[in-house]
Amino acid sequence: MTVTLMIRRPTVADVPDILAGVSRPEVYAGLLQMPYPSEALWRQRIEDMAMGPQTELMLVAETNARVVGIAGLHSVGASPRRAHVRSVGLWVLPENQGQGIGRALLEALIDSAENWMGVTRLTLEVNADNAAAIALYRRCGFEQEGLLRGDVLRKGQYIDCLLMARRSGLLKTS
Repeated sequence: MTVTLMIRRPTVADVPDILAGVSRPEVYAGLLQMPYPSEALWRQRIEDMAMGPQTELMLVAETNARVVGIAGLHSVGASPRRAHVRSVGLWVLPENQGQGIGRALLEALIDSAENWMGVTRLTLEVNADNAAAIALYRRCGFEQEGLLRGDVLRKGQYIDCLLMARRSGLLKTS
């Protein structure tokens, strides 16, 4: 059976699939989101993204008419001096990992950021024990820039996170 992957912007019709994904303990354990996400919150995020300024971007990965992953570019603050920087967030359902879905989402974000939004620096934080995600980010040009010790509370324990970033070829640094 051939599985077709579609990368697209989310709609409010995707909220049940998104909610089902981020509600899974093995998914939210790798994110900075809290357990038991709100349907209203996700509906509002998608509506705001569709109606707001085009400084942020959210994409979903769909296979077999079901959302199996989501990725986003998020502003890092209101200062115009950081208008060239976006933060990346990404998750793929565990049963769909290792199929190129995370890479497809990340490459779509990178293309949009660098070729259409003028973003020259992408940043992210990833749990230091998430080897698969770290490997994906490295394959897509992200480099480790720092270590945040005991940064995230997960299941009652503080864990380390890596700070990673990717700079586009457009960025000239001194």
